[in-house]
Amino acid sequence: MKNLVIVESPTKAKTISKFLGSDYKVESSFGHVRDLPKSKLGVDVENNFEPQYVIPVKAKKQVSHLKDLAEKAGTILFATDEDREGEAISWHLAQIFKTPATKIKRIVFHEITQEAIKEAVQNPRGIDLNLVDAQQARRVLDRLVGYQLSPLLWKKVARGLSAGRVQSVAVRLIVEKEREIQAFKPQEYWTIDAIFTDETEGKIKFEAKLNKIDDKTLDKFQITDQKQSQKIVDDLKNASYQVTSVEMKGTKKYPLPPFTTSTLQQAANQRLGFSAKQTMRLAQQLYEGIELGQEGSVGLITYMRTDSVNLADKFLNEAQNYIKDTIGPNYTQGKKYYKAKSKLAQEAHEAIRPTAAINDPDKVKSYLDPRQFRLYQLIWQRAVASQMAEALIDTTAIDIEAKKLPYAFRANGSIIKFDGYLKIYPTATQENILPELKNGDGVKLEELTPNQHFTQPPARYSEATLVKALEEYGIGRPSTYAPTISTIQDRGYVIKEERRLKPTDMALVVNDLLVEHFPKIVDYQFTAKLENDLDEIADGKIKWQPMIHEFWGPFKKNLEKKDKELDKKEITEKESDEVCEKCGKPMVIKIGRYGKFLACTGYPECKNTKPLDGAGTAPAAPEPIGEKCPQCGSDLVKRHGRYGEFVGCSAYPKCKYIKKEASQIFGSCPECGQGKITGKRSRRGFFYGCDRYPDCKFALWGKPLIKEGQTEPEKCPQCGSIVVYGPKDTIKCSAKGCSYKA
Repeated sequence: MKNLVIVESPTKAKTISKFLGSDYKVESSFGHVRDLPKSKLGVDVENNFEPQYVIPVKAKKQVSHLKDLAEKAGTILFATDEDREGEAISWHLAQIFKTPATKIKRIVFHEITQEAIKEAVQNPRGIDLNLVDAQQARRVLDRLVGYQLSPLLWKKVARGLSAGRVQSVAVRLIVEKEREIQAFKPQEYWTIDAIFTDETEGKIKFEAKLNKIDDKTLDKFQITDQKQSQKIVDDLKNASYQVTSVEMKGTKKYPLPPFTTSTLQQAANQRLGFSAKQTMRLAQQLYEGIELGQEGSVGLITYMRTDSVNLADKFLNEAQNYIKDTIGPNYTQGKKYYKAKSKLAQEAHEAIRPTAAINDPDKVKSYLDPRQFRLYQLIWQRAVASQMAEALIDTTAIDIEAKKLPYAFRANGSIIKFDGYLKIYPTATQENILPELKNGDGVKLEELTPNQHFTQPPARYSEATLVKALEEYGIGRPSTYAPTISTIQDRGYVIKEERRLKPTDMALVVNDLLVEHFPKIVDYQFTAKLENDLDEIADGKIKWQPMIHEFWGPFKKNLEKKDKELDKKEITEKESDEVCEKCGKPMVIKIGRYGKFLACTGYPECKNTKPLDGAGTAPAAPEPIGEKCPQCGSDLVKRHGRYGEFVGCSAYPKCKYIKKEASQIFGSCPECGQGKITGKRSRRGFFYGCDRYPDCKFALWGKPLIKEGQTEPEKCPQCGSIVVYGPKDTIKCSAKGCSYKA
């Protein structure tokens, strides 16, 4: 009678099966096998919050199959992931099978390798009921909030809305950032930039900035207008200059620790442009196993949901040998150990790393698709670099004084003397070489430029910075970051603009309602406390039902109170100066699924509505363009819709004809060489991609720069990739890891 091993996914099952003999049969549960019902609350609030689990329809066939196998098996080994979700899946299966405890074993591992699997089989344990309780508590808590608060939003704001214990707090962060941006008032300031040359034969040019007046370091806002800056330039134009100080020192740039879930999501977003959801999906594939030719399915990385920065001694030894043999003995200084900044580190016991240091990216590249490869390369580089020597950088500061004038400039330079870990994990560190000068040397002024600047508003959150903020506040855990960010976009609370997260009108309305009437639900400290309570449940320090009871009582009481007090019109309607052109009655500003719009107060007799533009004003009336509709013969007019201006039939809604405009072309696709780059819109925001999609999936998130008179986009002088517009009309290279900016 064979032993039955159960994992979550078919890929994981395939990888594990090759490490176990013929005595084992490895099967997949295809994820969760039981959950709370979708059609009702599913929590008995009168009976100690007992969950009422059901087997989803899509899981019934596989559960029945596993149950039959379990009855025939000698021993059942649950090999689901070693976190709360994985523990809960094993527990749910055990509950369904109703198998004697003596027949059940729980095995855990952080990497899917032969050594790790065999060690796990030799050291089984029981199901950890504390982890199960923590998962149940999170599920029940989220269900109580979502299934009680969402209907109130449907009733008082608009149908289809949702609220969540973590998602609503994430939306609040984004909304508050937007309000900071709206309230921001730019402040003007000026800098005086100079270009000097030394007086040697080479006449090396170098840059310097005015940094002192009357021996006092210049304050950022000390030069506030053009008149003031021009006076300084006039004073300095005919001055003589000499070096008054040369300060040189060596600094060390230390490698970063290996990835945790949070730092992986941040780095993958910043360097590769991957969303948190995309990063976790690719990491799951690398963890569960990739077909490596004759080797078969191999797990390439360790478990990807972790707060830990620890590395196993096995990997530390492998990394040391790899660095010595492949990169050079001077690139290693012995094993390096890191401590997690977070005290929470409970999801796993090791950082995200390659399962074998010798599997360098080039060795496995041919077996991975481009995105899998880029993520694996990032993980491998970060883990191996964490064990390398620090980079040594010589920095130089040269002070230059205008003779007989109260002005002084400073030039800063740096030279990488030893690249260390930067050899395989490059950062934005750039060299700036200065000429060799000493005190008393004269230098010649070549250019003097006053530059006007304005302070910039805070940037909107990117996925990377939102993950960082959630982690800093203690909101959510590694397994929740990606689904939370995905949910708030899917629900229409957030859209992406230039890869930044912008709240919709609906997000502003719902957030304000929750902040005013359900402050605890969106309170950062309260949400973080609930997360800490869940951690204590997982550690066996507290029971989960009392924690839920403490939350439920006040929440339910407030919910009933607000259901009576809140008036939909007060929340969703505002007066306007617009008058309905159809019936003459006043129009009000309402909030709908796609944002704000004007509606006639004569409803339902008059159903006239008008869209509002981004500034909250009504667009002009449809404007005839002098063409007839090819479908019905009516006039074609310019209209304003959800995605901006378009040309459509004036007989709408009877005729729904829309004239398709030719897409603007931004040059040839560099990936396939056949297609053209055009502007595209997705639910994630506006982007630029090949018109041969899906045959070619080339995409850019910035508008390509095409100079006047040219038909092809500018190419980066450093790496040859396309140059694009960045935030605030900056110009930069589109390639991740390239530092070029114009």
